[in-house]
Amino acid sequence: MSTTDTVLWSLPSDVEVAMTRTFDAPRHLVFDAFTKPEHVVHWMLGPDGWTMPVCEIDLRPGGRWHMVWHRPDGTTMSMVGRYLEVTPHTRTVQTESWGPEWPETVNTTEFIADGDRTTVVQTMRFPSQEARDRASETGMRDGATTSYERLAAYLAEQS
Repeated sequence: MSTTDTVLWSLPSDVEVAMTRTFDAPRHLVFDAFTKPEHVVHWMLGPDGWTMPVCEIDLRPGGRWHMVWHRPDGTTMSMVGRYLEVTPHTRTVQTESWGPEWPETVNTTEFIADGDRTTVVQTMRFPSQEARDRASETGMRDGATTSYERLAAYLAEQS
């Protein structure tokens, strides 16, 4: 497995989790895959079998976003947030909330170009170490890794 096939996980601080993955696609395409609903619904699905019937993105500082996932057994999950910063093709900063039982996070996603390849570094900042550790125990890692694998295949189809 090459580094382009691997999500590297790290803990930059007591309250952060970072995921890093390199994709074999140009930065503008990877950025669009993260920020345009017509792309997001194809890959940001977590475990196999989930769909995303709702994907709303208002990509501007202050703009809101909302996603809903649906599983074949009827289970649904919803996530909302707002964009704090949008630098096209380079960086987004946004809040993320899974609901009242989970604390809001601030997620920074950086898109680093290297020729026709792009490295994505997504750092999730939690309000406390306890909240970070609790989220890390949810299966977040497996779901994100599966989604990034799906994104790599989707990008290959789009290139």
